[in-house]
Parts: sequence; structure tokens; C-alpha cells
Amino acid sequence: MADPKAADLIEAFKALLKEECYGSQGEIVEQLKELGFTNISQSKVSRMLSKYGAVRTRNARQEMVYCLPAELGIPSTHAPLTQLVLDIQHNDVMVIIRTTPGAAQLIARLLDSVGKQEGVLGTIAGDDTIFIAPVKVAQIEETMRNVQQLFDSVS
Repeated sequence: MADPKAADLIEAFKALLKEECYGSQGEIVEQLKELGFTNISQSKVSRMLSKYGAVRTRNARQEMVYCLPAELGIPSTHAPLTQLVLDIQHNDVMVIIRTTPGAAQLIARLLDSVGKQEGVLGTIAGDDTIFIAPVKVAQIEETMRNVQQLFDSVS
């Protein structure tokens, strides 16, 4: 059976991220300490952020903050995810996707999950831009079409 204190920590951690007001790992550590979790460190918070798929995005006040994706599993391409993709292009070597601010990591995670079946070897995501390395550069047009079909709201 899981340690009840560990379960409480995870619940408190997720609740803090849902508030979308913590922009640094240090702020999360301090808030968890205020909630009574005295044995928490920045490295533990870093591991938890990674484990639960947290991303940095802009909140309603346009501040960069940590938050959890809407679903903790593999994201799907149902709206509203498709509305986050603004443009898809290629330069004969890579496919480049522009997203709304803060959405690139979530979209890249989806693309990494579909992988080679769509011609995606791997992705690199910033805040609002994703670089896609195709499995075969010679088939980049096909890879771009496959990616566009995933996000059919993008013309």
C-alpha cells in the first residue's frame, strides 16, 4: 500500500499546479513547506514535475507557470488540442509547427506518441514552436501531410 504521506504530497502538488500561479520550482517547494511537507526539496519537485508531465505555460495573467496537462495520459487530437496549432510548414529538412504560447510541449508529446507511423522520428519543442525530424527527409511532404491530418483544423 502507498505511503499516506506520499499520497498527500502528490495530492497537494497537483492541487498547487491546478492553481496555475507558480512559475518556479522554488515557489512550489516553499508552498509545499507552508502546507506542512517539511522534507521537500527542489530536486524532488523537479522529479514530480517530470513524472506527472507538467509543462510551463502562460496563465490568464500571461505569467509563465507550471501546470498539468488536461489529461495525464497520451493526449489525443480532439479539440481543444487542435485549436492550439496555428501553422504547419516544412523547409525540406524539418517540419515546423507554430502553436499558441505555451502549447508546444504538449503538442510535441502527442507527436512523439504517434511517432514513426506518421513519419515522425522525434521532436524538439520550445514555448510556441516545434521542430519535427522526419523519419526520411525524402518523404517530408508525406510526413507534413500526416501531421496536418492529425490537426485537420490547420489549413
